[in-house]
Amino acid sequence: MAFFLLLLLLLLFLLSSLTPHSDATISMRIGVNLGQLGDNIPAPARSIELIRRLRAKAVKIYDANATVLSAVSGTGLRVSVMLPNELIPSISSNQSLADAWISSQILPFYPKARIRYLLVGNEILSNYSLSNSTWPQLVPAMVNLKRSLRSHSIHNIKIGTTLAMDALNVSFPPSAGSFRADIDQSVIVPLLRFLKSTNSFYFVDIYPYFAWASNPSFIDLDYALFEGKPSKYYTDPGSGLLYTNLFEQQLDAVFAAMTRLGFGGVPIFIAETGWPNGGDLDQIGANIFNAATYNRNLVRRLSQKPPIGTPSRPGMVIPAMIFALYNENMKGGPGTERHWGLLYPNGTGVYPVDLTGRTPESAYPPLPAATNNAPYKGKIWCVLDEEKKGVDEKAVAAALTYACGQGNGTCDAIGKGRECFRPNTVAAHANYAFNSYWQQFRTTGGTCFFGGLAVQTAKDPSYGSCKFPA
Repeated sequence: MAFFLLLLLLLLFLLSSLTPHSDATISMRIGVNLGQLGDNIPAPARSIELIRRLRAKAVKIYDANATVLSAVSGTGLRVSVMLPNELIPSISSNQSLADAWISSQILPFYPKARIRYLLVGNEILSNYSLSNSTWPQLVPAMVNLKRSLRSHSIHNIKIGTTLAMDALNVSFPPSAGSFRADIDQSVIVPLLRFLKSTNSFYFVDIYPYFAWASNPSFIDLDYALFEGKPSKYYTDPGSGLLYTNLFEQQLDAVFAAMTRLGFGGVPIFIAETGWPNGGDLDQIGANIFNAATYNRNLVRRLSQKPPIGTPSRPGMVIPAMIFALYNENMKGGPGTERHWGLLYPNGTGVYPVDLTGRTPESAYPPLPAATNNAPYKGKIWCVLDEEKKGVDEKAVAAALTYACGQGNGTCDAIGKGRECFRPNTVAAHANYAFNSYWQQFRTTGGTCFFGGLAVQTAKDPSYGSCKFPA
């Protein structure tokens, strides 16, 4: 009898260890992405201290940074590391290189650093320039890395890859979710087969902000912020399921796409989600009020016990990583890219948030009112940031040269003897050149950034006979 009882206990243990999301179910719901694209980001030890103060359960980094892994060792935080995109082809074709990467990047810190997730690349299926060189190599690289981990008797590190929502061809209504035709059979099916066989997760980056901001007249803002009223809820005509928020609607579109390929049982891990706390003048809804509302509501919803899941997956635990710990001032692109942080780089909170989800909204202090939830109607110019004048004149001069080298007649007005030549200074000429470039290319992807030297303004910088285009 004792023998059979022991056998039963052993069987239950083995089954629990194979449960795909048991790792996250027991020990983690909410973590934080630690990006480091800033010239004022604190040292890793300080960053880990701040993450723990937020009461996060995990941290995700975009490499296998030795300093970060040393800082997180012994803290109990679960860690997600990443193999850079550019290493995927070589790792996929050479087991020795996979072994060497594991030996140099993982073994020196494991198990003191609780590395639990190894992500192979970041949103590679969003980059069409990698379609031939890297997409076909994704799963082979994952197989080699898994084989290397097993050779060291490491079985508790899940391997996956992060994908954006653009891996889907159809996401609305959620029951019609399907993957793009260029990747569904060639990349996604082998990926899902690997994830299922290794009891891993489909890691996805979900940003309701972008879906709402691209169509604010069709999607209700409160619905995107988990604040929707019953009159704004959405019923999927295909499934009959009722959706109370955009996040779960997007999530179920991914589940539907996986189910369509025969892998509906693979659990999902939210690798990135969040809401920008600021941005450029022409970027709608990026403000502290909305960011705090979204992240607080997200945490409360995902932290509930028993778990809520989604309409198509009720009761499923959905672990998530909020993007990001800091506002990162060196990220390129539009202004929102530099305003996703829970904290400013000096360690103070952009707004209070409890990542355990236990703090009720009534316990938080009032938030600043949202002032840009409707599209900006006025004129906007792009100029040199006043704070950067004289800080690095060589960098400003280089950015000026770049701006003048683009487009058609971008800098004609600051030529010698022309209407904007005076004052003849690098700063004054950069003002005109930045704006002229941006006005020409803003509709085709040009940004008002220039390595962090430029800002948008609603104040017309024109003077005298020098008129800045708008």
